[in-house]
Amino acid sequence: MSRAADRALFRVLAGIVRPAYRLVARVRWSGQEHLPASGGFVVAPNHLTELDPLTVAWALYDNGVLPRFLAKDSLFRVPVVGALLRATGQVPVLRGTADAAAALTAARAVLDAGGAVVVYPEGTLTGDPDGWPMTGRTGAARLALAAGVPVVPVAHWGDQEVLGRDAAGRRRVSLVPRKDVRVRFGPPVDLSPWRRESPDLARPGSGDRDRLQEATAAIMRAVTAELAVLRGQPAPDRPWDARRGGRP
Repeated sequence: MSRAADRALFRVLAGIVRPAYRLVARVRWSGQEHLPASGGFVVAPNHLTELDPLTVAWALYDNGVLPRFLAKDSLFRVPVVGALLRATGQVPVLRGTADAAAALTAARAVLDAGGAVVVYPEGTLTGDPDGWPMTGRTGAARLALAAGVPVVPVAHWGDQEVLGRDAAGRRRVSLVPRKDVRVRFGPPVDLSPWRRESPDLARPGSGDRDRLQEATAAIMRAVTAELAVLRGQPAPDRPWDARRGGRP
C-alpha cells in the first residue's frame, strides 16, 4: 500500500475512533517536541490495558506520525481486526518461534523507510499491582540498535480506568464518567553506550545479550520516569519482574 493510501486509511479510522474515544475519555498529551522530525524511530510505551494501542496511536497520529505496532499474530486472525491490522501495515509477531526474527526484519524495513514502530518492551500487560512498568524484553533495544534509530519513551495513565482489571484479575469496563487520559513523550533514550557493531542482533550471542539487557533497562527507566511525572509520585526503586513474580 502506498503512503498516500496509508494516510487515507488512517484518516478514515481516526474519524471513527477519535469521536468514540472522546465519549469516554479526555485525552491530552505533552512532550511531543521530543518526537523526531524526520527519520525512523522506535516508540516504547508502558503497557497498562488492552486500550493502550488506541491511546498511543491517537497521540502519535495527531502529531503527524503514522504508527506501526508489533502486534501478536493471533490478532491478525480476528475477523475485521486482522484485516485492519494488515491494511494499516502493522507487524505480526509469533512469539517463541523462528518467525519472531522475521517480525524484527519487517519492522526494520519500516524504520529504514523513515517510519515509526511501536514496541511494548514489557511484552504484555504489566503485572505490577500498582501499575508501574515491569522489567522489559529486549525487542525494542535490539531493533533500535540494529537500525541505528532513536527510542522515544512514552508513558500514559488513565486509560486503565476505562478498560482495566480488578484486584482478582477480572476485566472491568467503566464508560462514565469520562476519564482523564494523559500521554507523555520523553526525550530519546541515549543508547550510545551500547551502539557498537554486532554481527546479528536478531540472533545475539552472549555478549550481545548482556548489552541488549542493559539497553533495555535504560529504556524502561526512561519510560518509568515519564510515568512518575504523570502520576506525580516516585516510582519504585526496582521494577516488577514477571519471571520472578515480584520485585527483586
